[in-house]
Amino acid sequence: MQKDKSVSNSRKAYIGAMKGMMALSVAVTCGLALFLILYVLYKGLPNITWELLSTKPSVLADRIGILPDILNTIYIIIATLLVVLPLGVGAAIYLTEYAANPRLVAGIEYAAETLSGIPSIIYGFVGMMVFAGTLGTSLLAGALTLVIMNLPTIMRTAQESLKTVPQSYREGAFGLGAGKWRVVRTVVLPGCIDGVVTGCILSIGRILGESAALLYTAGFAHVLNGFFAGIRSSGASLTVAMYVYAKDRGEFEIAFAIAAILMMLTLAVNLAAVLVGRYFKKRRSL
Repeated sequence: MQKDKSVSNSRKAYIGAMKGMMALSVAVTCGLALFLILYVLYKGLPNITWELLSTKPSVLADRIGILPDILNTIYIIIATLLVVLPLGVGAAIYLTEYAANPRLVAGIEYAAETLSGIPSIIYGFVGMMVFAGTLGTSLLAGALTLVIMNLPTIMRTAQESLKTVPQSYREGAFGLGAGKWRVVRTVVLPGCIDGVVTGCILSIGRILGESAALLYTAGFAHVLNGFFAGIRSSGASLTVAMYVYAKDRGEFEIAFAIAAILMMLTLAVNLAAVLVGRYFKKRRSL
C-alpha cells in the first residue's frame, strides 16, 4: 500500500513537471513572438509617413520613398500567383483524381516535400543562372523563381483539400451520368475551394517575406513603372529594399518602417487565412 502511494505521488509529480515545462514553452514562444512584433512596430510605425509611402526616391530632392518597392512587391505577387495557381491546383487534381500509379504519386509528393525544404538562397542562385540568365535581371525572373518555391505549398494544400471531399459526392455525380472532368469541376473543386484559397493566401505571405531569392534575380532598382514595363525591368521588393537601406545605406529608420509595413501585412495575411477558413467551414455546415 505504501509502495503504491509513493508511485502515485511520483507519477503526479512527473505529470506536474511535464505540464509546467509545456506551459513554460508556450509562454516563451508567445513572449518571443509578441516581443518581436511589438519591437518592430514600436521602432517602425513612427517613421511611416505619407511621403514615404507615396513617392519615389530622389537624390536631387534628398527624398526617400518606397512607392516603387510597394508596387514591385504587388507585381511579383500577381505574376507569381498567375503561374503557380494553375500549376499547383492542376497537379493536385491530377494526383488526387486521375493518377492511377501509387508509385508515381508517392514520387511526386516526395519531390514536392524536398522542394519545400530547400533553402531559399539555393532557389535564388538557380533562378539567377536560369531565369535571370535568360530573361535578364527582372521582376519576371524573380516571380518565376518564387513559382518554384511556392509550388509545393499550393499543390500539397490543394491536394489535402481534395482528399477531404467525401467519395460519396463523386459516386453520386457519376451515378447521374456526369463525366470525370465534370465531376471534378462541379462537385470536387467547389467542395475544396477553402483549401485552395488558404494555400493562395499562405503563398502570398511567403512571397512578402522572401528576400534571398529576389536578391539574385529581381535586382535593386527603385524605379516607378507600370505593371507590364515593371515586370520586365529590374526592381526591389519591400524585403530587398529593407536590406539595401539597412545594410548599404545605414538608413535604419527607413528599414524599420519597411519592417513594420511587412509585419502588418504578414499579420493581415495570416488573419485573412483564418477568416477564410472559418467562412468556408461555416458555409459548408449550413
